[in-house]
Formats: sequence, C-alpha cells, structure tokens
Amino acid sequence: MSNEWDVIGDLQARGLINQMTGEDQLAEHLSGGVRTLYCGFDPTADSLHIGSLVPLLALRRFQLAGHKPVALVGGATGLIGDPSFKAQERKLNTADVVAGWADKIRAQVSQFVDFENDRAEVVNNLDWVGQLNLIEFLRDVGKHFSVNNMINKESVKQRLDREGAGISYTEFTYMLLQSYDFAELYNRSQCTLQIGGSDQWGNIVGGVDLARKMYGGQVFGLTLPLVTKSDGTKFGKTESGTIWLSADKTSPYMFYQFWLNTADADVYKFLKYFTFLPVSQIDDIEQQDAHAEGRPQAQSVLAEEVTRLVHGETGLAAAKRITEALFSGDASELGESDLEQLALDGLPSTNVSYEALKDQPLTSVLADCGMVKAGREVKDALGRNAVWINGLAKGAGDNMSTAESFSQAGARYGRFFLVKLGKKKNHLFSVSY
Repeated sequence: MSNEWDVIGDLQARGLINQMTGEDQLAEHLSGGVRTLYCGFDPTADSLHIGSLVPLLALRRFQLAGHKPVALVGGATGLIGDPSFKAQERKLNTADVVAGWADKIRAQVSQFVDFENDRAEVVNNLDWVGQLNLIEFLRDVGKHFSVNNMINKESVKQRLDREGAGISYTEFTYMLLQSYDFAELYNRSQCTLQIGGSDQWGNIVGGVDLARKMYGGQVFGLTLPLVTKSDGTKFGKTESGTIWLSADKTSPYMFYQFWLNTADADVYKFLKYFTFLPVSQIDDIEQQDAHAEGRPQAQSVLAEEVTRLVHGETGLAAAKRITEALFSGDASELGESDLEQLALDGLPSTNVSYEALKDQPLTSVLADCGMVKAGREVKDALGRNAVWINGLAKGAGDNMSTAESFSQAGARYGRFFLVKLGKKKNHLFSVSY
C-alpha cells in the first residue's frame, strides 16, 4: 500500500475515529506525501495490555498507507502519571523501575511496525525532557498554557469535582509535558500528527496549540475510541486479570481464548478494530454468520488474526494445539512447555505423589482435587465413558484402576496427566513417582 490509500477513510469505515482536528485539512495533508505521526505509550507496567493494541495497530495502518510512524515511550511522562479520567492519583514509581519498564515496552512496540529503511522510529521522551531545567520549561512552555483552560479540561474537572479526590500539581502539569513532546517531535522530525485514545483529546489539542505557538507548525490530532464491551463490562479484563501483550504475563493460549470467547455482539466490531482484514471481508463474514447454523466463524477468525499479530505463527500454533488438547482430553500433541504453561495459566492443577493416589478410587481422586463437588458426579461420568485421562476414555469398570490410569508408563514427560470430565472440566495432574 502507499499514501494513495485513503487511511482516514479506512479508519472511518472501521469506526476507529473518535475526534480529529482540521478534518478536511488533515486528509489533504496526508495525501500530499509521506508524513510523520506519533503515538505515546507510558510505561506504567512491564508490558502493554490489549487496550494498547488499537493505537499500535493504527500506527501500522498509517505506515501501510505510506507514512512514517513514531512510537514514543514515555520514560519522562511515566514518572509523572497521566490524570486523564483516572479516579485517583497514580502511584509514583522510581526512576529505575520506570526505565526498566520503558526498555521492555520499547521492544514490544517495535514488533508492530516495519523499521526497514528508516520507515519507523521508537523514541523516549526522557531524552529531551531530561535535558530541560525548570526555569527554561516555565518560560518556554508554561507561558503558553492558561490555567483557566487547563482546569476546564473534562478529565481535570472530573477529578476536581470528585469528592475527596483533587489533583496534585505533579499530575496537573502532565498536559504540558505531553504537549511539549508533540512540539519537540515537530521541531526534530517534522512530525505533524499525534494519535491516541479518546481520553487523550485534551492533551493532544494542547500539543497542537503548543507546536503552533512555539514553531508555527501546522499539526493535527486524531483520537481513537476507547474499546468498550456491549455488556458494559471492562474490555481486556477477565476473572484471571488483565490480558497483556507479553507472553510471560498472558500466554498465547490464554490470549487466544480471550478472543475466542468474544460475545457475538462485539466480534464484528473487534474484527474491524484489531485486524487488517478488509472491511468488506468482515461484512461478508457477518452476513455468512447471520445465515449459518451453529457457532459463528467470526470468533475463530478474530482469535487467529490477533494472536498471530501479537505472538506470531509459533504462538498461534501453540494456542490452537492446547485448545484442541483440552477439547479432546488428549495431551499427546502437547510439549512439556505447553503443559507447564497450562498450570501457570490457571488451569486447575494438582501436584501429587503416586503413592498417595494409587490405592484410591477415581471418584475420590477427582473429588479431592476439586474437579467435582462429590464423587457421584465422577461415577455418573464414568458410566457415560465421559472421563478421559491423557486421551484414554475411562468407564465404570475403571473406577478402582487408579494405579493403572496414573502409571508412569502413561504419563506425559514422566509426570503429566490431563484429565477431562464431560465437555468442559479439565484438570492437570503432575505426579511424582
């Protein structure tokens, strides 16, 4: 693709534009050649989460249209904390902690854009903010901001109006730092567009004004919608916690499962937000699902596309392999790392010695581990041949054959047994001999 591609039109078709400055002028500006744009990511943890995917993929969309994206890691702003629509003051982290997080996030954002032939950059705003002194900052930057206007920003007003909340001077000045980033990137790299979530509108407009006042720059701002779920629950959160982009914090399998469990009411919107599939193809999928019987195909398409984007083909293959194993109860295709990851992911698991379980009936073993509330549920399942141990179906006559069922000869990697009861219950045993 090239800058002849209408990236603004594509974003609009996907529902990915919340607000922008100078709408007609921005479209004309983008059509006039290669433009540099940026989005900032503050290091508030050692990984970004899936809420950051919309702006990360937006940078890639602009790059596919022929423009140059800059991912800004907020080594400086991360030390301050953005108050935008936050209920209370952020905890301030030490410089060493923020620096470590910034390095990890720098590496993370690098996987979403193409850096070949200087087609993208990752920068850290500590490189220029760290060189400022207080007098210089107040004279050159602070003088361009009206306190009255800053107080009237919606994100600040909400904090001031919230009983017992308020806002510190530290967080109040965050807008100045983010605005200065835009002005500095315009001066350094002729960066003419800042994108960000809709909660960043006030900060982005501040940057547009500051770049114009300090350098006479014609610059633009564009915000993307914050992702919401149709049922009102928070996007990117599950019972087990936040869905992170780092495989060390959320495994590819859990990541894949999150998208696979997307509600029908959200899945087509999420296909437009989180994939590069053409909008026309997504509309076709929705039409096919509307006339098909059974489970829609959209969830599996979404899960595959997003997992591939974040974790690559290897991560996607592992996620699908584990999913199939849990569905069938057969662990034969799983590697040792897959099985270890399942326990870390929160799959119910038990470490037990062979001596402790070999003389017990399966009804007791599976009840004691919490797989069922009472042994009779296991007995009923055995009567239906609905218990599988490493893929081998067990019937009523196997209740007293625990020693054989958990013998070392049948273990995966000398210790693992994946037990499946019915359609949905799975439990991983690690047996020591």
